[in-house]
Amino acid sequence: MTTKAYEGTFHGEKAFWLQAGRYEAAVLPEIGANLIAFRDNEKEYRFLREPSLDEMEAFKARPIIHGIPVLFPPNRYEDGKFPWKGKVFQFPVNELKTGNHLHGFVHDIPWEVERFGTNESESSVTLALKVREGHSVYTYLPFEFTIRLTYVLNQFGLQQHISVHNEGQEEMPCLIAYHTTINAPFAPNSQAADYTFKMTIGNRWEMSERMLPTGEYQPLSSEEAKMKVGGLSPFFESMDNHYTTAPQNGRNYMELTDSREGVKLVYDVGTSYKQWMIWNNGATEGFFCPEPQMNLVNAPNVDMPADQIGLVSLEPGEVWSESARLYTIAIKK
Repeated sequence: MTTKAYEGTFHGEKAFWLQAGRYEAAVLPEIGANLIAFRDNEKEYRFLREPSLDEMEAFKARPIIHGIPVLFPPNRYEDGKFPWKGKVFQFPVNELKTGNHLHGFVHDIPWEVERFGTNESESSVTLALKVREGHSVYTYLPFEFTIRLTYVLNQFGLQQHISVHNEGQEEMPCLIAYHTTINAPFAPNSQAADYTFKMTIGNRWEMSERMLPTGEYQPLSSEEAKMKVGGLSPFFESMDNHYTTAPQNGRNYMELTDSREGVKLVYDVGTSYKQWMIWNNGATEGFFCPEPQMNLVNAPNVDMPADQIGLVSLEPGEVWSESARLYTIAIKK
């Protein structure tokens, strides 16, 4: 199997490319370490939504609905307020329609490429975001820490490993999600109608008009309940929904099945992610976002047990880490 790892470009932007057999992937270090492409070149599958050349300026202005953006801290915070250990950090209110802060500070800034390379079976790249006093992220989250992100490509598909290391002297919050943007269809000859999905959801959180959780659950519709077993279109209705996770057989995942091609894309995200967001752009066919998230939306402002809402903290010197993977399985048509 041929493997390669090299520095190149993606529509004019600096990119690091990985190749392993029929698979290739690209990550953009200058734009939030976004994994902007994951492809099966033999089948001509493009699993992630990639911006076209004409879309690059809009993508760079808002790099959220392409590839795999890293959100830290993820989703919304009421009035931009983030209470933590007796202090209240003030984030910018950047979603005017809700009056909230949205999506954190790491998805649109440069990350450092620490290393990249290959061996006979895989190619890989490791990127790091080192936050110290004077860093743009430190302005809002005054802690010293490093987020390290590694992508590995091999014959089995794509693996992602992320870690957060608290290198400061104070206990810090550790809240991460991905605004993962999956193509449906991902195969060139398929249509959206050929696709169904399954997702390990649990309960659906009730949300206020400001898209903040009330602390209560709301009943799943009969259609939503099908997400747990599969066979449901990703575009069955408009979704901007927040759920708890409910791992099945020890795994937390989304499966997207192309019945025409006889293939299933598996997004196995790991059990550290206690919440799912799912957004499908108003049920517009073409892509949807199954978003693994550690914490409940607005978690620091919610009076519920930290374990229940994924409000994770790291003591000085502690490291949190989790792995995820994207791969395909052939199925009978």
